[in-house]
Parts: sequence; C-alpha cells; structure tokens
Amino acid sequence: MINKKKIKCVVTGGRGFIGSHLTKRLLKEGRNVVVVDMPDYDLTDYRQAFQALGGVDIVFHLACDKGGLKYLHGSQESELRAWQINSVIDSNVFKVCKERKIERIIYPSSSAVYPLDNQYKLGTVFKEDDKSINPEGGYGWVKYMGEIQLKWMQNTRVAIPRFFNIYGENEPSGERAHAIYDLIRKAIRYPNEKFIVWGNGEQTRDYLYISDCIDVLIMLMERSEDFILANFGSGRATTISEVAETVIKISEKDIKPIYDLDQPVGPISRTADITKAKEIFNWQPKVSLEDGLKKTYQWVEKELK
Repeated sequence: MINKKKIKCVVTGGRGFIGSHLTKRLLKEGRNVVVVDMPDYDLTDYRQAFQALGGVDIVFHLACDKGGLKYLHGSQESELRAWQINSVIDSNVFKVCKERKIERIIYPSSSAVYPLDNQYKLGTVFKEDDKSINPEGGYGWVKYMGEIQLKWMQNTRVAIPRFFNIYGENEPSGERAHAIYDLIRKAIRYPNEKFIVWGNGEQTRDYLYISDCIDVLIMLMERSEDFILANFGSGRATTISEVAETVIKISEKDIKPIYDLDQPVGPISRTADITKAKEIFNWQPKVSLEDGLKKTYQWVEKELK
C-alpha cells in the first residue's frame, strides 16, 4: 500500500481559488502537501522556483495571474500582462520539474485554448481533437503553449485537464471577479445596487462547481498514464440569463434584472464535449448548477458581511 505521507505534493498557487480547495482536500486525505505561493515564493524568479520544488514527487501547477473578462481581456495591456507573467511562471516551473526529475505534473488548462472565432458561434461544443489554433488572448495563448511544453517533456507523467468555467466558494472578488460572483453580489446588495446583467443574457458558458473540479485533480493524480489531456466541464450550455434567474430565485427577492447591451460579454458560446472524461475516466460532475449556486451564494453572503 502506498504511504500517502511519503509522497510529497506541491500546489503552486495554493492560496488561490482552486488551489485552496485542492490543498484542503489533500490534507484531509492525509497527504504531505506544501503550498507554493506569494508572498513566500515568486515563481517568476527561477531561483525561487528551484528552491520551492525541492524533494517533490507531484506538482499541481495552478499558479497564474488571472481574473474576470475585463482583467484578462480589457485592453492590449491586459493581454500582454497575462502573457508575460504567466509564460515566465510556466517556463520556470516546467524547467525545474525537468531538472529535478519530478514524477508527475498536473497542469490545469482552459477552454480559452480553443479557437476564439468558433467561440462566437452559438451552440459551439469543443472536443479535444480540435486542431485549429486561435486561443483567446494572452491567457489562452499561455495555456496553449504550456500544453505544448508539457507534450515535449520526457520521463515525466503529465495530466492536463482542460477546465471550462469553475465557480464556487473562495472565488476572487473585485477586478478579478467572474460573472457568477458579480451576479450574486448584486442580488445580495439589491435594491441598494442594481441587478445589471452584461449583454442580452443569451451568451452561454459551461459551469463546473469547485468540488467537481477538485475531484478531477485528485483522480488525475492517481492515474498511471504517461500523458492525459481531456475536457472537464458540465457538458451543458448554460445561458447567463439562466444563471441570473437562478441567483434571483435563491435570493428570494423580487428582482427585475437589467440587461446592459453596452457591456462586454466575451465569447458567445463555449461548451465542453466531455465524452472522453466519461468513457475513459468514468467521470461526470456530481453537483447541479442550482446546488452549486446555493453554496456559492451562502459563501458570498458571509464574505460581504
């Protein structure tokens, strides 16, 4: 039987949204876990990255600079920042993993690697074998190039889950906030804050609750394949208006949403084909959108208080 405490896991970005949940789960399972994150370590500095990943068996590389639509894609400067910071972080971590002969790397990628032009077509569903190349901005390009670097690495087992829209407790707020956090915040503060929905509400996303995301990362850690790349999402296209109406229902308030057509909405349609995840890994999400939104709503309510 494998001694979990002897296998050392590092979670880069372990204080972030996904990383904090992953760290808690690993500790709950009795794993030997080290969190590598700011301010203790700056992974844009190669020497600090080398120091942080000493004596490691498994690396969950989650560290990156990311946020909501405006933060990542609000300007050319935003796109450049996402590329410059995250490409340096990835390259440093991967180089250290190679030099230290680390056994396993789990690198969460993103739906942003898929062709941006297809994301502006209604009903688009993305499969892993899509060969078109046109990622979404600086962040999408970094994730795509991260995947390429890992494909070239030898003697290291690699797992790359392409996650779609993850949401849940510990989501970032402020300028880094995603749509779900913003809608819940507006509902909680209503009527002192207007319940404004960006766009006409018809744009769709594929939402996956945080606990389902963590299940994926734990599963991939325990797989024996040398290389894994697969989509993980709900497999369901959900409109922003459906999210808004569900949040209103949870709030139990008489809220009339205002759809602001002048605000940026990003891609129109982005849904995961999760056939591979179901057939090869016998995986499918457990938490419904309404249940996940209820849990997230309760957390945001506590945070705002």
